Amino acid sequence: MSHQIREQRAEYIARDPCFAMLYSSPRAKLATAEELVASMDKAGIDTSVVLNIGWTDHALCVQTNDYLLEAMSRYPKRIAGFCTLQPRSGDLALKEFERCIRGGIKGIGELRPDVQSIDLTGENMASIVRLAGEHHLPILLHTDEPVGHRYPGKGSNTPEKIYPFITSFPEVKLVCAHWGSGLPFYALMPEVATAFKNVYFDTAASNFLYRPAIFQNVIDLVGASKILFGSDYPLVGQGKLIKDIRSRNLPPEAERGILGENAASLLA
Repeated sequence: MSHQIREQRAEYIARDPCFAMLYSSPRAKLATAEELVASMDKAGIDTSVVLNIGWTDHALCVQTNDYLLEAMSRYPKRIAGFCTLQPRSGDLALKEFERCIRGGIKGIGELRPDVQSIDLTGENMASIVRLAGEHHLPILLHTDEPVGHRYPGKGSNTPEKIYPFITSFPEVKLVCAHWGSGLPFYALMPEVATAFKNVYFDTAASNFLYRPAIFQNVIDLVGASKILFGSDYPLVGQGKLIKDIRSRNLPPEAERGILGENAASLLA
């Protein structure tokens, strides 16, 4: 996040429900591009995929996308940005996506269908998906577990709400955050496994959500090539999760894929 947003945190909390949900607690951390790069140097990370959040207001999407594009220009080999959109803005959202594409954006995300009141299978979203497909750009959706403990940011983007999007747009490259909130386990159903052809799952906030066995279990269910490293920095430091992954005794090719090769292939 920009210095302006951090310095005017209370104003943005009052202005946007998604930001308020995530950052109302004074303990919720915000990090600038400079701080991210410093953390990457410490953790031994070459490139980070940096996400925006699911702002409900189009103007805030534009403002924060500006910051991401500027950060990418300053750190061209270190930061790969994903823009955010408010699909309900219709043509304005499409024009913003086109602007971000011209700026070198690497994908869309994260989108939060519940907070942003997005109809995932509606025409506004379909137009965005078509444009993403034309430019071979992935879309990342926040997902939420239908059971388990509550935490700041947990919403209602549960698997039964995400799966219709997957089947409606089978060609879109989709990343489901936070292990898809259980979606990989439904790959035991043959038709679901087929539907996951272009679906990936990231490991963000793993330590808060699942036991370490999640890695091998999801590898067994959907394959290691479907798993993307994500930390949820600055909520979670990258180094701890990297250390945890390397301690799992995964096959070397699986470990390499999760820690970067899979994402590099997806974003190529």
